Amino acid sequence: MAEFRVLLVDDEEELVSALVERFGYRDIEAEYALDGHSAMRMMQAGGYDVVVLDLKLPGMGGREVLRRLRNSYPNVPVIMITGHGAIEFEQETKPDGVYDYLLKPVQLDDLIDRMREAVSGNER
Repeated sequence: MAEFRVLLVDDEEELVSALVERFGYRDIEAEYALDGHSAMRMMQAGGYDVVVLDLKLPGMGGREVLRRLRNSYPNVPVIMITGHGAIEFEQETKPDGVYDYLLKPVQLDDLIDRMREAVSGNER
């Protein structure tokens, strides 16, 4: 039985497919969506304990996906990631409803630790 289930939402298929594989080695069940609309359809199927969401997505952006997640799934923690530079990141405030906000490239062990904290209900 998996430790928890995560939905990765990022348009970088190579990245998220590699993460799904690596999470599997650590007994974490993961699936991915390449855009916001697909992510919302997958959320309707249910069963995710945490969402890792890219800020920049084609079509429906990460902030809109976040808004919809907060409205429909308020108890599912969201960790946002972005590939934008540290200077822009420091000027950005963590959006309401986000458990944590990480810069790419994300360190696998750090991301797993943050997901575990979020799933266990530990506040950041």
